[in-house]
Amino acid sequence: MTAAPPPTAADELRGAGLRVTAARVALLDTVRHGDHLGVDTIASGVRERVGHISLQAVYEGLHALTGAGLIRRIEPAGSPARFEGRVGDNHHHLICRSCGAVADVDCAVGDAPCLTASDDHGYAIDEAEVIYWGLCPGCSTARSS
Repeated sequence: MTAAPPPTAADELRGAGLRVTAARVALLDTVRHGDHLGVDTIASGVRERVGHISLQAVYEGLHALTGAGLIRRIEPAGSPARFEGRVGDNHHHLICRSCGAVADVDCAVGDAPCLTASDDHGYAIDEAEVIYWGLCPGCSTARSS
């Protein structure tokens, strides 16, 4: 018995109730094959795949993909939004204060929301977003030399 092939980007879009377009497939592929990409980088990657696409169409597509849970938007303080394809696994991020590099880090606790609020004010908390700030190895080395 052979395993079923993994779903294509088009299959995932359909499964999320989204219309399949070349631009959406290219958006999803670009984000998933990138590393915490900004909108301009994503737009360039999509244009390499499908030709011209307006920045507004890129924003609209990213909004639809994020809303469908196919990609994740992170917004580090003082930085523009970035997008990643790693979703649904309760991971966090390390961000370099100097160069802005972003790296994924698995949650130490494992289960969401991984932090308990001192006062939940009646909210049903289901997620906590953790960002660790510091210097990446390259910037640490550059500073100490």
